[in-house]
Amino acid sequence: MIQRQTNALEPSTVAPLLEDLRRESQEYRFAVAPNPCVGAAVLSGDRVIGRGYHKRWGEAHAEVNAMAAAREAGVPEGEWDALIVTLEPCSSEGKTPPCLKAILDAGVRRVGIGAIDPDPRHSGAAVRLLEDAGVEVRIFGEQGGFPGENPAFCEWVSPERVRATRPWTIAKWAQTRTGQLSPPEDVGEGRWISGADSLAEVQVLRGHVDAILTGVGTVKCDDPGLCLRVPGSGEAPLRVVLDSYLRTPTTAALFRDPGAGESAGEVVILTLAGANGKRWRALEESGARIIGLRGNEEGRVSLVEAHVWLWEQGLRRVLLEAGPTLLQGHFDLDLVDQVRVYTGDVFGGEGVSLGQTLAGLPLASRIDRECGQDAVLEGFLFMEA
Repeated sequence: MIQRQTNALEPSTVAPLLEDLRRESQEYRFAVAPNPCVGAAVLSGDRVIGRGYHKRWGEAHAEVNAMAAAREAGVPEGEWDALIVTLEPCSSEGKTPPCLKAILDAGVRRVGIGAIDPDPRHSGAAVRLLEDAGVEVRIFGEQGGFPGENPAFCEWVSPERVRATRPWTIAKWAQTRTGQLSPPEDVGEGRWISGADSLAEVQVLRGHVDAILTGVGTVKCDDPGLCLRVPGSGEAPLRVVLDSYLRTPTTAALFRDPGAGESAGEVVILTLAGANGKRWRALEESGARIIGLRGNEEGRVSLVEAHVWLWEQGLRRVLLEAGPTLLQGHFDLDLVDQVRVYTGDVFGGEGVSLGQTLAGLPLASRIDRECGQDAVLEGFLFMEA
């Protein structure tokens, strides 16, 4: 590639661009967590020819999207003068190939970075590898602002969290205005609180987790299939049921073949070691994989042990879709990292209310928005707001 004279890495060009990219990347914070919010741009001279963001967990990172946008703009790679990115590019294989490789393959000769990766396992690695490959690298900005913009990621890579060996867990539920998770019998067939737009959003969320975790109470009450109805979302998540005494019906919807346009992951039932052998065999014959775990003091499957098992299977982002008892158990043990709560335009309902629990949660980066007829709350937990 012919070296071009350019001011692409001048602070007067890069600083305002980085500020814009940081602000715009925040829109996707709940969709990418525990990954960081990252924005990137490709420059030709001092002109931005492509912007990109990390928009969903498990999908292409900001650098790859920015370079794709530059190509779509019709500017040949020989005229790319610099790549600007808010965070040091990844240098290791994850859900996607390392961005470092994509940058080098594109022949980028200058990279401006807004912050060094705070993860001590990777910090500075991409900078060294880029420089070893002859790429000019400049670091801009202060590290101090990164934790405030990326609390989920900083929590995820903290030494305490790394030692916890449990997946990032998103608690999702729908509730009535009075906080019940089951509507009155004359609303939504006694099952549905949220509207069609919210149900479609949840399908997208399911397509970007490794597993869906629920309890046997939800299986018996609602008989969910936990299928995926979003084309192109990749492999359907594992469907995991916490069932201490193997009460899951062998006729449950979980065991039915997916319908047209649907996909479904394997069914795994986490139970107490030594649970009823006859039920164990019957559920295996229905298509489930049964895993025996240690119990807690109450004689039920230990939630901590269940999360350790999820982690050991390589499951890193888990969606908790359950009833109030299992949800509360997770909150009591600090096993939830993120919440998404849909409040429908429905009063009353069945069962206990989670309203008091929700009101007491320490939420960081909170957002309140609307989705069709429903109100939606999202936030991160157990981080300083």
